[in-house]
Amino acid sequence: MKLLEPGTEIDGFVVHECIHAGGMAHIYRVGYASTARDPGFAMAMKIPRMTAGDGAENIVSFEVELTILPTLSGPHVPRFVAAGDLVRLPYLVMEYVEGHTLQHWIDTHERGDALADAAAIARLGGAVAIAAHSIHQQNVCHLDLKPANVLLRADGSAVLLDFGLSCHAHYPDLLAEEMRKAVGSPAWIAPEQVVGVRGDLRSDIFAIGVMLYEMATGELPFGAPATQGGLRQRLWMTPAPPRQHRPDLPEWLQEIILRCLEPEAAQRYPTAAHLAFDLTNPDQVPITERGRRLRGPGVRAHLKRWIKAAGMHYQPSPLPERQIAEVPILMVAVPHNDVTDATLYSLREAVARSLGIRPGARLACVTVISPGASSTSDSARSETTLHRQHLARLKQWASGLDLTGHAASYHVLEASDVAQALVRYAEGNRVGMMILGAATHGLQLQRFIDTVPIRVARDAPCTVILVKQQLPFEQLHTSHQEA
Repeated sequence: MKLLEPGTEIDGFVVHECIHAGGMAHIYRVGYASTARDPGFAMAMKIPRMTAGDGAENIVSFEVELTILPTLSGPHVPRFVAAGDLVRLPYLVMEYVEGHTLQHWIDTHERGDALADAAAIARLGGAVAIAAHSIHQQNVCHLDLKPANVLLRADGSAVLLDFGLSCHAHYPDLLAEEMRKAVGSPAWIAPEQVVGVRGDLRSDIFAIGVMLYEMATGELPFGAPATQGGLRQRLWMTPAPPRQHRPDLPEWLQEIILRCLEPEAAQRYPTAAHLAFDLTNPDQVPITERGRRLRGPGVRAHLKRWIKAAGMHYQPSPLPERQIAEVPILMVAVPHNDVTDATLYSLREAVARSLGIRPGARLACVTVISPGASSTSDSARSETTLHRQHLARLKQWASGLDLTGHAASYHVLEASDVAQALVRYAEGNRVGMMILGAATHGLQLQRFIDTVPIRVARDAPCTVILVKQQLPFEQLHTSHQEA
């Protein structure tokens, strides 16, 4: 396809320079011909390649993006502006986002101290996972996540690009209807995509795992296979653990990466929010054999996986929004002062009920203490001791819960405004449900009832459950004696 000359006018848009000439499309910077129509942000025009030598997937993927991009909103996708006539001249005009791609970071990053690298990888991976979670909440799976399709803003947030291979749960899947082969980029495609299963949000988690692996080691976990047989190997193959390439990498990072790369989707993180949570809280990642290994599984283990994969029947994918709702990050605000044993008991019972009907949900136990509570002559040591005491209390409170099948973590926050701290924590960690007691965090009971729960319920980005005391203290004391 011939490149457009700068100054060319198309439907009221003036073409500037070509900023990308790829195998499937050309992308130009554009502006409105009339200054009166200034949208307030820079724009780019994407025109698919449609010469005789280009494959049919070019126009099909363009139609897919034309359908999906206008449905998406939020800071993690470019804003849609306009689209051209498919018969005359197909094009998409969208926001031009300033930044560098993750591929640029991989190409220019010089590996140094493993702990510093791990922190940078976790920060970048967390940003990508948050962006993926944002589109999953809108019932879209990207299905072509790779470093070239992730743009990093100066503030550290990620923007996802190129939705030509994506799937929207509420729209026809044109690629599944038109193509009879695996659709995706070979190095990053998930096992279930190889056999034609599309629309599972955990496919995007697999792709993020591939990116994390490459950022950590400089290698692709499965190479770049060019044949269907090469692609199918990932249905049973476990890649060499990252620490085989870099033994100094922390175990928590390998644990996260290899969990993302599990051949069976059910063994990966259930949602991108869970992945982002672990990348943000690496000190609370439980380390299993997966994180400690220095060599991949042997021939016998791979043979067993090959036999299992050969007989596996892949089920239709759950709706992304339903998958997210079924395995939320559940946050409980555990008070540490001005609280009765009965209230703590009631909180624990409410959490137990919520976890009991949500297998795989994650539990975040949070308490808020006043800043300066540890200010003494040796403030740093006092602060560490105080945090350890509150962490120990959280763990003791949670010891009465059956956490089988549930990841749990414990967090002590310092803030003078309890409600604001809880809301910010919920926002930052994509919490799906919050449970609060009737007294909390050093505030007098009456004041808490008047202000904190009302403010949290009003401002929280998730469902909020307020728990009242269920048992009088005397009855609770009696039940403990009988037990």
